[in-house]
Amino acid sequence: MKTIISAFLLFVFGASAMPAYGHDSDTFIAQTNIPQASYPRVDRQNCAHFRIYAPEANDVKVDICGHKYDMKRGEDGHWTAVTMPLVVGFHYYFIVVDGVSVIDPSSEAFYGCGRMAGGIEIPEDESVAAYYTFDRNIPHGQVRECRYYSEIENSDRRCFVYTPAEYETDSSRRYPVLYLQHGMGEDERGWHQQGKMANIMDNQIASGKCVPMIVVMDYGNCGYIFGARPGETRDEFGASFTPIMLNELIPFVESTFRTFTDRDNRAMAGLSWGGHETFQTTLHNLDKFAHIGSFSGALFFLANGLENAYGGIFTDAASFNSKVHTFFLGMGTEENFGSDKISKALTDAGIRHTYYSSEGTHHEWLTWRRCLNEFLPLLFKQNTNIAYEK
Repeated sequence: MKTIISAFLLFVFGASAMPAYGHDSDTFIAQTNIPQASYPRVDRQNCAHFRIYAPEANDVKVDICGHKYDMKRGEDGHWTAVTMPLVVGFHYYFIVVDGVSVIDPSSEAFYGCGRMAGGIEIPEDESVAAYYTFDRNIPHGQVRECRYYSEIENSDRRCFVYTPAEYETDSSRRYPVLYLQHGMGEDERGWHQQGKMANIMDNQIASGKCVPMIVVMDYGNCGYIFGARPGETRDEFGASFTPIMLNELIPFVESTFRTFTDRDNRAMAGLSWGGHETFQTTLHNLDKFAHIGSFSGALFFLANGLENAYGGIFTDAASFNSKVHTFFLGMGTEENFGSDKISKALTDAGIRHTYYSSEGTHHEWLTWRRCLNEFLPLLFKQNTNIAYEK
């Protein structure tokens, strides 16, 4: 029986599906693998090791964020490759077999790059990664998959909702809400799966770093790559989400969960294009939001002058500062997305805000995990309109 099972696994997935017996002790199985897959692997230099069974293929490559590595064919039909050292954090990748890009059958699937993709996590030091790592010794909240109907789209929609651990034990309590958006080419699963949002929330709540809150993650109508829809302008890309959020998502959440319903207890934040959507939604509707965050936001408003942005909202600093309790911008030091220049312009205009710089990271999930970790403690507390910089 053991021989039959081994032969079946080899037939379906190749050696990637076999247990990790006899491998070099300097490599370990990637945490993003499917169960029992011994490849991909990561070594102590943060190089990724890939192996795939494709006996009839003529050319196989590994494509990690556009960087392609040629794989070498072995006599047994397995193809292997080792990358150069990768930065820590999460990476999307594909296997390109004779020109066709596919998901590695040994990887969990993640929605990114406008399609389902493989993913590999290059781990940080355990102490550094503790804030987004599951801690078995603390209470844990729940992430629920919810459906609601959109009259605007004439179809059902899906969102994911995090509720803190105490939500189930104290039915008398209501909670503030953070609406947390993904970026271009991703969807409502991203913050829960790639972003490890629930672990970050659980760890912060348990340590008293942030107040207990509900987190809502919905599809931002930007899950494809801009340009895929002929004739669509940049201003139109994802813009249909704002009316859905204001008129359908928020009412659904507030009628389904025990939430506060005033602006002081409502926040919105997003990464990349989700940061753009956040500014477009909140800065035109400050009667509904008092806490705003942009993580590597796709923000273009400085091109026309700060004084002309969002209907001139930044021209009256005193009024803005009295209304917005948390105004946060963050990005990685290696991505050059312009949030630092926006922060300087806001400072010069007297707009109170927090600017956070993630050292050594690019336009990637590790940047956004760090930004969320910095943003959460600012929310829903007294005197959060006092600015500081890190």
